[in-house]
Amino acid sequence: MLSAGLPQGTVPKLERPGPLRERVYEALLELITTRALSPGQHLVESELAGHLGVSRQPVREALQRLNTEGWVDLRPAQGAFVHEPTEEEADQLLSVRTLLEAEAARLAAAHSGRPGIEALEELCSQGERAVAADDVDLAVATNAAFHAKVMELAGNVVLSELAGQVDRRVRWYYTPVARRRGTQSWIEHRALIAAIAARDEQRATEIMRAHTEHTRQTYHQREEG
Repeated sequence: MLSAGLPQGTVPKLERPGPLRERVYEALLELITTRALSPGQHLVESELAGHLGVSRQPVREALQRLNTEGWVDLRPAQGAFVHEPTEEEADQLLSVRTLLEAEAARLAAAHSGRPGIEALEELCSQGERAVAADDVDLAVATNAAFHAKVMELAGNVVLSELAGQVDRRVRWYYTPVARRRGTQSWIEHRALIAAIAARDEQRATEIMRAHTEHTRQTYHQREEG
C-alpha cells in the first residue's frame, strides 16, 4: 500500500491502449477529488507508479500537470503533496458555483419537459437511497450527476462549459460535508424539481441559490462540533 495509507486495490491497473499520460492524470485527479488521496498527503512517484501499473515517467508528468492546475503542490527537496485548499479558495469557488447553478436552475425551469423532470426525480431517488445506506461516495457522485443534469436541462452551452470547469473542485469540497448535508440536501433537491416542473423560474433560482449557499456554509462549519 502507499505510505500514507491508500488501500491496495483502490486504484485499478491502467490498460495500456490509449494515451497513458492522460489516463494517469485522470486516475490521480479522481483519487484527489474523491479524497482517497487526502489534502496534504505525500505523493511518492514510485508508489503511485506501482499502484497504477505504469512507469514513473507518466506519473511525474501527471503530477506536474496537477501542480499547474492547483491540485498538487511540488515542494523543493520534499516532493509532491496533495494541495490543501484554504478557506478563501473554497469560498471563492463555491460562491462562483452559486452564480452558475442559480442561472442553470432558472433556465431549466424555462425549458424542461417531462423527460427531464423524470430524470431529475430518478437521480433524486438514487441520492436518497445512497444517504439511507450511508454510502457517501455514491451520494457525492449522484449529487454531481443531479447538478450536471440541471445544467444540461438549462440548454446553455457556455454556461455548461463554465460549470464543467469547477465541477471537480465542487466535488472535492462537497465530499467532506456530504454526510453532514445528508437528507436535507435531497429535500432541497426535491423542492427544486417541483419548481422546475412548475416552470417557476424565480422559485427555482431562489431554491438553487439557497441550496448551494447551504453547502458553502456547511463546508466552512465542517470542523465544528
